[in-house]
Amino acid sequence: MSLWRIYYHLVWATKKRQPLITPEREPVLYQYIIGKANALGCIVHAIGGIENHIHLVVSIPPSLSVAEFVKHIKGSSAYHLNHTGGEPTLKFGWQDGYGVFSVGRKQLDIAVNYVQNQKIHHQNNTEIAALEQMSDRDDPPSIWHSPQFDK
Repeated sequence: MSLWRIYYHLVWATKKRQPLITPEREPVLYQYIIGKANALGCIVHAIGGIENHIHLVVSIPPSLSVAEFVKHIKGSSAYHLNHTGGEPTLKFGWQDGYGVFSVGRKQLDIAVNYVQNQKIHHQNNTEIAALEQMSDRDDPPSIWHSPQFDK
């Protein structure tokens, strides 16, 4: 067995950024994602989001690429939500693409706190814009050293 400590902050959106992660769906979705990640040998350190996107802080073993992990999670979670009852009139889907940021061990607690408090950050307009993007166009330096996190 290999030793690995690799941390990622992932973010992706619902199809057309529709508000598909309803209060009823959220716990089902999060539990499913955590279970699927465990089955893939991954560790979910935090999961959170709002009605139109989701964030995860996760450790993915080197034997699984980030792209494969995201593909498994997005595909199977959409299928699960669409085939297990719940809200049959509201078809669930994910938008193409995702954002991924590497997180160092020293920033892990900050990233976990940020993800777990997504709703509060969005209510108070304290989200970090670069972490809310779903593309690689922005590569901000030292995003984890924003004044709001250096307290």
